[in-house]
Amino acid sequence: MAYSLSEENYLKEIYHLSQDGARKISLTALSERLGIKAASAVDMIRKLSAKRFITYEKSKGVKLTTAGAKVALSIVRSHRLWEVFLLEKLKYSWDTVHGIAEQMEHIKDPELADRLDEFLGRPDYDPHGDPIPKSDGRMPRIPKTTLSDVAVGAACVVVGIKDTSPAYLQYLKKLGISIGTRIRVSERIEYDGSMVIEIGKGNRPNVSKQFAESVLVD
Repeated sequence: MAYSLSEENYLKEIYHLSQDGARKISLTALSERLGIKAASAVDMIRKLSAKRFITYEKSKGVKLTTAGAKVALSIVRSHRLWEVFLLEKLKYSWDTVHGIAEQMEHIKDPELADRLDEFLGRPDYDPHGDPIPKSDGRMPRIPKTTLSDVAVGAACVVVGIKDTSPAYLQYLKKLGISIGTRIRVSERIEYDGSMVIEIGKGNRPNVSKQFAESVLVD
């Protein structure tokens, strides 16, 4: 069944909201995520429901059907593969690849993602540590522990970034943090949940609780 770029974006954001742990995806949450008015979301939900990509009940919220999940995963897969390509092959910085991949993810060619996957050596994760869905829908392990969960005195390795906004990624770069960086938590401030972390020798920045909650570690 044919579907538009706008419909793809809706399906993708419904998928992301479900992966973020939302028990109920309301029209309000969806419209806020997309930065649109609720009335626009109502119209699109009707279209997607008619095409059987989603189900919607006010009490249960929006849910992807099997067909809708398949479309959403294909877009997510394409997006994350393009991010790897842009970073590794074209040498874009990790704070710019997301925006470019947003445009490239909508290319409709049934073989492109598979060929790109093979060309890149079948990576499991994108530059921000997000898992790349396989062609059959299987998903690599999704890390769930955040830096804010790490005990004082313990060490960890950065495996993913939840906040992929350019400002946040640029701040990580300024601190010397990327995927694979080893971090030790040396102090936690009880007052506001901020912490002092150690990154290499002599680099001991104080970071906020909000910052630490966006860094996934193993």
